Amino acid sequence: MTTSELGRLDVEAVRADFPVLARTVRDERPLVYLDSGATSQKPRQVVEAERVFYERHNAAVHRGAHQLSEEATDAYESARATIAAFVGAQPGEVVFTKNTTEGINLVAYAMSNAATGGDAHARFVVGPGDEILVSEMEHHGNLVPWQQLCQRTGATLRWFPVTPEGRLDLSGIDELINDRTKLVAIAHQSNVLGTVNPVAAIAERAHAHGALVLADAAQSVPHMPVDVAELGVDFLAFSGHKMLGPTGIGVLWGRSELLAAMPPFISGGSMIGVVYMDHTTWADPPQRFEAGTPMAAQAVGLAAACDYLSAVGMDKVQAHEHALTEYALKRVAEVPGVRIIGPADAVDRGGAIAFTVEDIHPHDVGQVLDDLGVEVRVGHHCAWPLHRCYETVATTRASFYLYNTFAEVDALAEGIRAAQRFFGTAAAR
Repeated sequence: MTTSELGRLDVEAVRADFPVLARTVRDERPLVYLDSGATSQKPRQVVEAERVFYERHNAAVHRGAHQLSEEATDAYESARATIAAFVGAQPGEVVFTKNTTEGINLVAYAMSNAATGGDAHARFVVGPGDEILVSEMEHHGNLVPWQQLCQRTGATLRWFPVTPEGRLDLSGIDELINDRTKLVAIAHQSNVLGTVNPVAAIAERAHAHGALVLADAAQSVPHMPVDVAELGVDFLAFSGHKMLGPTGIGVLWGRSELLAAMPPFISGGSMIGVVYMDHTTWADPPQRFEAGTPMAAQAVGLAAACDYLSAVGMDKVQAHEHALTEYALKRVAEVPGVRIIGPADAVDRGGAIAFTVEDIHPHDVGQVLDDLGVEVRVGHHCAWPLHRCYETVATTRASFYLYNTFAEVDALAEGIRAAQRFFGTAAAR
């Protein structure tokens, strides 16, 4: 059975749009790129969109009355509308950031600097006795900002533990989400385990106690259909570079009434209403949170990435990755001495597989794979607490995307066996 039949996606046609996938590495070996969880490759259409912007429309947006400035502004705001529609949002609810981490920090900053006046602002005021809830599987980008918030405000940080199977342990949810809970910040999909968390159900419970909910969607928006209304959260953050787009741009989506109540994150030009020598008023969202010259070309590139993914079909992307993941779990588990960290089946699971190989350090596994042209990530993947849960200092992680093939999964499995032979492990004998 072909890849297309299994995944309902013409992978070879997709791969033709990514020049880097045709190159060779390491003594002319074919490149097998299995590190899209860190950053994705970019299709010609995205590169071309940025090129056209720079060659024909480059100017400072929201400034000047000349034609190029107007064209640049139109391109920038049209990109916002395209990106908003990709996640079922309205353009005014989309704030451009550098990446997911900055979007999360924007909300954390608002919660430690909100004015105390008015009911709207009161939702963001955090102090002693309040609680922030995260999980043990969070990326550092959705953990450290909340640690810092609690240190600044005297609030308490609490977390959902993780089960040995790689799922959230929700057995204590009634105790963890309570009337003291100010915000729940949770990964939609784990960057290490691949686990897809029941964010909608958690959000419903949190809202019943008056808490806000933020979803770290860096690993979900690129790989599955995501609609902010269906997810039921108050904030959602994701990065362009993980979804075929450029580096240097991310998105924070927030409910309009909440964005309107939030203080600015960075102050200066572009985010102002009126400036006097002794005080300043703020622009309405989203401009309030976009100080300085914005990343116009990157926004155009990210919009092109959204158009590309929409044309392929996010349902097809998800189905293809599910089939790849199911196959990879089987092939990797067949290798003696390999321990998969996370769910052993593909149910409620995305295309990231982290594993250890008995008697070989993950960095050494990664080096052998790299020598074979198979590019994966090794380390703690910005999730140190999660690795401590599984009593390992590091893992090797393969992460898949719409351009990966079943043959590349085979190359991964054979590469692990090659590492075992190279290091002469018991499993290789």
